[in-house]
Amino acid sequence: MTRRFFAISLPAVVARRKLRAETNESRGHKLVDKLVEGLGGDVFLNMHDRTEVGEAYSFAVRQISGKSIVHIYTQYREQSGPSDFPALREREAFLKNQDDAIIFAEGTAYEVNFRGARPVADDTLHRFIETTNRNVFYVIRQRLHEKGMYFESPGGDLVDNQAVEVLNITDPQNRKVTAYLHHLTSLPVMQKTRIMDPVLKEQREETTRFSNYRRVAPGIMWPWAIFRERDGEKVFQMFSSNVTVNNDLPDKLFRLPPGVKMLKKES
Repeated sequence: MTRRFFAISLPAVVARRKLRAETNESRGHKLVDKLVEGLGGDVFLNMHDRTEVGEAYSFAVRQISGKSIVHIYTQYREQSGPSDFPALREREAFLKNQDDAIIFAEGTAYEVNFRGARPVADDTLHRFIETTNRNVFYVIRQRLHEKGMYFESPGGDLVDNQAVEVLNITDPQNRKVTAYLHHLTSLPVMQKTRIMDPVLKEQREETTRFSNYRRVAPGIMWPWAIFRERDGEKVFQMFSSNVTVNNDLPDKLFRLPPGVKMLKKES
């Protein structure tokens, strides 16, 4: 190759790569628009709380290790400033009487039951923060216009014999998640990400599948079946029996009961 040919061809290669990247980015933003529309458009973007009721299963070594009726209350919040803690409050209440609960709010997390309130283990809080920040529904509802968010799409693929469009998401902290959107509905059927395990000190692949979408008044589409794996092992499954939105959830759901006994964090 002559020096002259190299000088001419290198800018052409750079231009082609730039064009391809711009095309992927443009395709990604178009997919985001379709995803927002599929989820309910402005109605979804303005959802301020959600209540999910159903049965949840936890797994250990491919076997069910726990089953419980669960009520998950989620309240979206405005982000007051830079923070890794998600801009929401969440209460996960277990059993029919909801006496056992975990509350994630204002950067803290507590287990609450008849014994009192105990701060959750550091790895539990870390997993909540990292998993929520990567959740495709949370990204679209809360982080869509956050400075530094990057969306791009390399094209189509197949997931469980379904044609999908691939949406790659990277946030300002370089968290990466790949969402697979149904080619007709543009709703997520699966997402994949890698999260650092604070105990094992290594990256682990987390795969979440979404199915059984139903329309929730006033026009939001939400999955009533969620299945999660970590490094190919089942870790969580939930089947909702009821999902409602915009219930004006009271603040007391996300606060510790007055006078509750404070317990030490388990080591």
